[in-house]
Amino acid sequence: MTTTPRTSRIPRRPAVGLAATVSAAGLLLSACSTGADAPGTGASADAEPVAGGDLSFAITVDSHCIDPQQVGNNDAIAAARQTVASLTAQDPESGEILPWLAESWEVNDDASSYTFHLRDDAAFADGTPIDAAAVKTNFDAIVDLGAVASLGSQYLVGYAGTTVVDERTVTVDFDEPSAQFLQATSTFSLGLLSPDSAALSAEDRCAGKYVGSGPFAVKSYTQDQEIVLEKVTGYDWASEANDHTGEAYLDTVTFKVIPEASVRTGSLQSGQIDATAALNAVDLPQFDGNGFWLQYRANPGVVFNLFPNESSPLAADEAVRTALVKGIDRQQIVDTVLTPQDQPATGVLSHSTPLFEGADDLLAYDPEGAKKILDDAGWTEGADGIREKDGQKLTTTVTFWQVPEPLELVQQQLRQIGVDLQLKHVTVAESEAAKESGDFDFDYYNLTRSDADVLRTIFSATARNINQRSPEEVDQLLDDSAAATDPDERERLVTEASQLLIERGHAIPVYELSTTIAASDRVQGLTFEASSRLDFYDAWVTDGAGE
Repeated sequence: MTTTPRTSRIPRRPAVGLAATVSAAGLLLSACSTGADAPGTGASADAEPVAGGDLSFAITVDSHCIDPQQVGNNDAIAAARQTVASLTAQDPESGEILPWLAESWEVNDDASSYTFHLRDDAAFADGTPIDAAAVKTNFDAIVDLGAVASLGSQYLVGYAGTTVVDERTVTVDFDEPSAQFLQATSTFSLGLLSPDSAALSAEDRCAGKYVGSGPFAVKSYTQDQEIVLEKVTGYDWASEANDHTGEAYLDTVTFKVIPEASVRTGSLQSGQIDATAALNAVDLPQFDGNGFWLQYRANPGVVFNLFPNESSPLAADEAVRTALVKGIDRQQIVDTVLTPQDQPATGVLSHSTPLFEGADDLLAYDPEGAKKILDDAGWTEGADGIREKDGQKLTTTVTFWQVPEPLELVQQQLRQIGVDLQLKHVTVAESEAAKESGDFDFDYYNLTRSDADVLRTIFSATARNINQRSPEEVDQLLDDSAAATDPDERERLVTEASQLLIERGHAIPVYELSTTIAASDRVQGLTFEASSRLDFYDAWVTDGAGE
């Protein structure tokens, strides 16, 4: 095995410009640009962090699971991410993969085998040492969870097993090249739980009964009300991407479930909560100064899309799908219901995703072109303006749980080309159940990840296969991209796959997700990690108890 080790214990941030030393250059994320969109964190440059104090943060929904190896909803991730450490971290500005629980690593020439050397001072929240056997237990358990671990199981596709070389050395092998895996080891989905926790039922883990490895632990979880995290005493194994070492500054972080947007806004104004990332666009300006601050970041990964279930009659019609691509005015959606920082989709991937290549021409608003596609396919306009074919109305339904305003505007736009798009607003649990069962016409969501392999995760017929379709050319491109170690070759494959997904109407991109933190000036140091997940480890409050 030809390898080059990744050196460790580099200076703390800023980490921009660190040299890449992993032999498979395609594993490094030189194209990452996510940090450019974000202003400061709200902390004064000369402010001295203090330990102690509590921070309350509003989320919109409770998906009834906070196990980091199972969650996929952004609100649940906000809490779960804080409770686990990962083998590696990713620098938010450069995209560099940095040490965390692993001090160094080697990757073989075809990226099918990864060897990690663990630091010797890390432990789970209950004091159990984090060793090579614990890594193996976690990865084996994620594979055993299968589809329940919706993200982690995809990061471990082709997993051949983990070998404990010695107490501090572990080798993870794949049946074929897996160029995406190094970045995957930086995600919460592959964050480590104690070996005893890995043996718990999926339900108990969802209920927060697990023991993690991160700077915070679950203190209590009351469904549909709040999640309370408390700092882990003795935590001293921060990643190279963080600003300090040692324990978290905050004593507790409380995530309050507040479904109503107006209540979240009022709660922040009145001081009942300290921060949130879930304000309506129209409410954000009032928190730009005047005792508050805003921080914006574009989420890398797959943008908000309409995902057609091609096993359903209407979505199986390529003419319908491609007409929808042309019939959406993405710029109007951004200008009308989103913030000035938000951007229309210019591809299936967000512009902040490594290896992104724009496809603006394929996503140009062209209602006349959409009408011609439908005309040519035999969909004729009825008396009410809705098209018909063989006695069937061009009426279909999109299932979603997110805020409805963007889809309401999409609904209006598509009606202009003769498509009746019905909106079905459901709970998170109902949305996930629909995905699992395939009981939907169109689904609507995004998936955040700072690696282009997120495309394969969602679309490949050998992975999630959100389209519920048979394998075709694009799936070979997606699967080959996961194995490509040459960065130029991987970029070519990702670009070709992205274009094909749009051309065939398998993906109908709408707009890029961004995350905006709105917080009281009391809150300092709260920021984003590389995949735009919230990071509370460096956060502190000005009325903390002091060192």
